[in-house]
Amino acid sequence: MPRTKVLLADDHTVVAEGLQSLLKDTFDLVGVVHDGRALVEAVEKLRPDVVVTDISMPLLNGLDAIQQIRARHPDTRIIVLTMHGETQLAVDAFRKGASGYLLKVSPGEELITAITQVAQGRSYITSLLAKDLITVLLEARGEDKGDTPLTPRQREVLQLVAEGRTMKEVAAILHISPRTAESHKYEIMQTLGVENTAQLVQYAIRLKLIPE
Repeated sequence: MPRTKVLLADDHTVVAEGLQSLLKDTFDLVGVVHDGRALVEAVEKLRPDVVVTDISMPLLNGLDAIQQIRARHPDTRIIVLTMHGETQLAVDAFRKGASGYLLKVSPGEELITAITQVAQGRSYITSLLAKDLITVLLEARGEDKGDTPLTPRQREVLQLVAEGRTMKEVAAILHISPRTAESHKYEIMQTLGVENTAQLVQYAIRLKLIPE
């Protein structure tokens, strides 16, 4: 029986190397990437069975990367492995299409279990968050609390602006014209009711698009 193909995404090299050492004897590790855009591209090329990704990554955060991957490859299973223990982030991840959610303080054996389970078509949530997550889901009763008033493209632009990219750099990364990039930024500021880039950065931090 072929081993499960796993793709890792984490912007911290030490963490990525540790994960490789942990998983290499059990799974077929097809690649390691260090930002969200590289992750989306790697899934396209490598077609892994399971992706293990962080949330806080440059160029494209993990949540938006999950949404893009699931839209193009609905059979790809995705596990979030993060230091963020906020229950609402876990809810957001599952709504975007994740199949599992673990914390980086979880035991290594738990990640192996999670990968095995999601590869079989099941979901996995760390016991550290399970009770709180169920409570939040019951309270929500269908409400989309994780949604923002921004489109997926606007979220991409917001993250890049908050990372300090110039409009020319944003345009190059997203393969759009600088004028279109400027238009997106203006529409974002109008939608959010903010007046300057500093306020955009604060909003991006609140959404976990960039780290504090």
